[in-house]
Amino acid sequence: MLISCFGAKELFSRSLADSEMRSAPYEFPEDSPIEQLEERRQPRHPAAGQTGVHENRQRHRSGVSPLRSGHGGALRRRQPSHEMPFVFRYMKEQSQAPDLQERELLPEKEYQRVTISGEEKCGVPFTDLLDAAKCVVKALFIRQKYMGLSLQGFCRTTVYEEEIPETTGTAGHWLESLKHTLSNSDYLHVYSLKILFCVNLDLPYPDLQEYIADMNVMMALIINGPVKSFCYRRLQYLSSKFQMHILLNEMKELAAQKKVPHRDFYNIRKVDTHIHASSCMNQKHLLRFIKRAMKKYPKEIVHVERGKGQTLMEVFESMNLTAFDLSVDTLDMHADRNTFHRFDKFNAKYNPIGESILREIFIKTDNYVEGKYFGHIVKEVMSDLEESKYQNVELRLSIYGRSRNEWDKLAKWAVKHQVYSDNVRWLVQVPRLFDVYHTKKQLSNFQEMLENIFMPLFEVTVAPRSHPELHLFLQHVVGFDSVDDESKPEQHIFNLDSPLPSSWTEEDNPPYSYYLYYMYANMTVLNHLRRFRGFHTLVLRPHCGEAGPIHHLVSGFMLSENISHGLLLRKAPVLQYLYYLAQIGIAMSPLSNNSLFLSYHRNPLPEYLSRGLMVSLSTDDPLQFHFTKVTLPLRCGS
Repeated sequence: MLISCFGAKELFSRSLADSEMRSAPYEFPEDSPIEQLEERRQPRHPAAGQTGVHENRQRHRSGVSPLRSGHGGALRRRQPSHEMPFVFRYMKEQSQAPDLQERELLPEKEYQRVTISGEEKCGVPFTDLLDAAKCVVKALFIRQKYMGLSLQGFCRTTVYEEEIPETTGTAGHWLESLKHTLSNSDYLHVYSLKILFCVNLDLPYPDLQEYIADMNVMMALIINGPVKSFCYRRLQYLSSKFQMHILLNEMKELAAQKKVPHRDFYNIRKVDTHIHASSCMNQKHLLRFIKRAMKKYPKEIVHVERGKGQTLMEVFESMNLTAFDLSVDTLDMHADRNTFHRFDKFNAKYNPIGESILREIFIKTDNYVEGKYFGHIVKEVMSDLEESKYQNVELRLSIYGRSRNEWDKLAKWAVKHQVYSDNVRWLVQVPRLFDVYHTKKQLSNFQEMLENIFMPLFEVTVAPRSHPELHLFLQHVVGFDSVDDESKPEQHIFNLDSPLPSSWTEEDNPPYSYYLYYMYANMTVLNHLRRFRGFHTLVLRPHCGEAGPIHHLVSGFMLSENISHGLLLRKAPVLQYLYYLAQIGIAMSPLSNNSLFLSYHRNPLPEYLSRGLMVSLSTDDPLQFHFTKVTLPLRCGS
């Protein structure tokens, strides 16, 4: 009984000592500022009972292990380094390692690394591995060719010899006959030969036959068996490597994050790379703005119905509504389960209270009041961004291609209402709605749509004074987007037998790859012209891979600097691995996908991120998918 009591006391004293020696769950306890603060608070001459614990703690931090004999507690003889057990030799090396400041200079030594060699011994025939690697490299060369031709970015980790050519030329006056020559050119869809003779410039443009050949190579590559197996194995390896990195280095990464001065989740720069201007506000913001407009401008004429002007008050009276009746539920603009795989119902959610007239009044740039209300609400959103200081957005505005003066109207709206902010950049989205406009007799052929989109841009690049407001607006435009429902069936396959834009007079809409190629071709010549004139160039960043066939992602890989969504990459291992190697940016919106095409728990964003794809989180349409003002930080935090 006495022995058992003595054993209990010894066990209790050991547990007390262990509890005092316990430290923070970091691999390097000295990285924890709490422990350092506690040590400073301790007295300079601790009590005798605490000396042993303090010494043990110092030995623990310095990597020295106390080696005692089993009898008298005397130290054993010092072993030569080659006779020491591995654990003790490792601890000795750690005690002689550089101090904390030196480790900060060499962060790669802070982490454990895993290296796997012998790829040729994986059980797959070496010839298959070699052929697959050659195919992957060939695909990367195809992308590099089209990115270089259009002056878009190609990942510097993939090509180290990339050099940005110097800008040449001066901003002078060009030939006045350029406009007439463009109008009569048979090559307007690529703006090529006849322009070159006029302005004496060699502006490159893509070759259609070469593009179709490259497209066929890419389509054959993504269904090649050995290539699919190779890319699938590499993707699985990347996922496993990330999980291993988490097991080995997670706590060290957390400690390193905490050491960054004056930076945390709230004050790092956050950029929403995919958000539409017409839905950049949340429902509560729009509701308050509508109520405020009804009180402030009740007698202002905002709409013309059958030749008669209607005031804002009369518009709501015709709907039997007052400001008191309006609520978030009355607006009914939040996407729900009824919009799943129903893009038509989702588009209807842009109409407040289900009335298209309210959409025209409040969230359109081209209306009777010249976009006054939309300009005001966009400026309020910009004010919120500037107040938060660390949030930035890339808003999208629409150019439909129905008329030549759309660009001038949009630029006039932007300049008149001063929708400028250092936190905002603009992209111009082109809806793929040629079939709708052709049916309404607004367009005679696809060539006319391309002219309406690109002709004003060439004119303002040649002579900025011809469109002064557009010249100012373009200084804040960074690229083009192509938008619409990708799940629509395509009746035509883009090939060499496809009609040219001037001959496309069919009722069917051109396929996705047809739209993307001719947008890319025109943008390529425009970029070279803008670079010659000393202006910034534009990029192509379409909606791609949200739904529809896989070849959308092939077109995006070849022609686009970045894409939005990219959900279908989860079904195409070859393309997913190519997007990883080329580091193509993918703006993903899990909440948007959850309401339209893919449930939240099946979203591949975490998988893409763990494999190393260049993914950014975006809101898409806060008006339809979000409830709070700080939409992007909320998504990042979740």
